[in-house]
Amino acid sequence: MDAVGMLGSYWWIVVLILLIVFYKVVLRLFGAVIIPGNAIGVVRKRWVLFGHNRTLPDGQIIALEGEAGYQADTLAPGLHWALWPWQYDISVVPFIDISEGKLGVVDARDGMPLTDRVFGREVDCKAYQDARAFLTKGGQRGPQIAVIPPGTYRINTSLFSVKMVNVLEIPEGKVGIVTTQDGAPLKTGEIAGREVPGHEMFQDGEHFVHHGGNKGLQAQVMLAGSYYLNPNFASVELANMTEVPIGHAGVVIAFVGDEGADVTGEGFKHGNMVKRGERGVWVDPLDPGMYPVNPKTNHVVSVPTTNVVLNWATGKTEAHKLDAKLSTITVRSSDGFTFNLDVSQIIHIPRSSAPKVIARFGSMDNLVTQVLEPTIGNYFRNAAQKSDAISFLNERTARQGEAREHIQRALEQYDV
Repeated sequence: MDAVGMLGSYWWIVVLILLIVFYKVVLRLFGAVIIPGNAIGVVRKRWVLFGHNRTLPDGQIIALEGEAGYQADTLAPGLHWALWPWQYDISVVPFIDISEGKLGVVDARDGMPLTDRVFGREVDCKAYQDARAFLTKGGQRGPQIAVIPPGTYRINTSLFSVKMVNVLEIPEGKVGIVTTQDGAPLKTGEIAGREVPGHEMFQDGEHFVHHGGNKGLQAQVMLAGSYYLNPNFASVELANMTEVPIGHAGVVIAFVGDEGADVTGEGFKHGNMVKRGERGVWVDPLDPGMYPVNPKTNHVVSVPTTNVVLNWATGKTEAHKLDAKLSTITVRSSDGFTFNLDVSQIIHIPRSSAPKVIARFGSMDNLVTQVLEPTIGNYFRNAAQKSDAISFLNERTARQGEAREHIQRALEQYDV
C-alpha cells in the first residue's frame, strides 16, 4: 500500500490530530476552553491590567473580586470563551467521588483565621462546592469540622483539599468511647464531658461545640452502627458492652454526673449512695443483661444474689474464686491439741442490699477478706479454746448450729 492509500485508511486519525491542534492552538488563542462533563476548571489569573483590585490582600490566596491569583469561582463542564491564554491558566480537575463506606475530611487553605477553635466552623457552602459562599460567610482556614458524605462533588481544589477516610463501624456487642479534640475545657474536677443532646452521636461536630460540648473524654458512648464521624474531631476506642450475668446485680460506681444527695438515710454511715445518673454508688443496681456502659467513667461491680458457697479448705475453690485465698482453719483446743478444720459457709446478698455492700467494702473480695474470713476463723478458734479436742470434734452438729447463729448475727450488720 502506497503512502496515499495509508493516509486514506487512517483519515480519522488525521482529522483527530487536526481537531486537537485546532483546539489547542486556534481556539485557545481566541480564549476558548472546553471542560469535560466529569470535571471543573480551576482558574488562575496571571495578571490584572486595570483596576484597583489588581493584587490580593495580605494573607489571602483565593480571589473574590477578580484579583490576580486563584479564583474562587470555577468553570462548569462545557465551552467557555474570553479566557485568554496569556492571562488565564486553566487546570481541568476531575469531580471528587466519595464512594459508599467512605467520607471526605476537608482542609481549607484560605478563610478567616482560627481563634478559639481547633476546627473551622461549619458554614452553608453546599458541601464545600461553593468556595465563594465559604469565604464570604465566615469560613475559617484550616481543618474543617464538617465532613462530606458519599457522593460526587465539584470542589475547587485550589481552596480545599479532601482526604478520604473510612466510615466508622461499631460492631454488635461493642461501644465506642469518644474523645473529642474541640470544645470548651473540662471544669475542674471533671474527668469527662457531660452529654450534649442533638449532635447525632458526635457526627454533627458544629452542634456539639456550639452547644457547650467539652473537649476531651466523653461520658456518652456510641452504640453499634455506622457513623459519618470526622476522625480528626473525635477519636473512638472500642470496648465490650457490660454484662451482668444471671443471678447477679450490677452495682454502678459512677465517676461523672451531678453531686447527688445521699439516699441511704442516717442509719447507713459507711458511704453515700445516689440515684441513677448521679456521681457515686447508684442505689438501684442493674439487673441481668447487657448495658452500654462507659468503662472509663463508670465501674460496674457484679454482686452475686444467689447463694454463694465459700470454702475454708486448702485446694478447694468454687468457680466464683471468691474463696481462692481462703485456707484450712488451724485451731488449738483447751487441752493443747492443734488440728485443722475444713469449713464451708453459704452466704446470700439480696439484690437491694448489693449497693450497700459495695458502698461499704468496694468489692466482694474485700467483703470476704475483711469480714467473713476473720469472723468465721475467730469463731472456731475461740470455740476450740473452750473445749478439749475430743469433745469439740464429737459435738460437731452442735458446733455447726452455734456457728451458724453466731455468724448470722455478725453478718446482719453488713447486709449479708
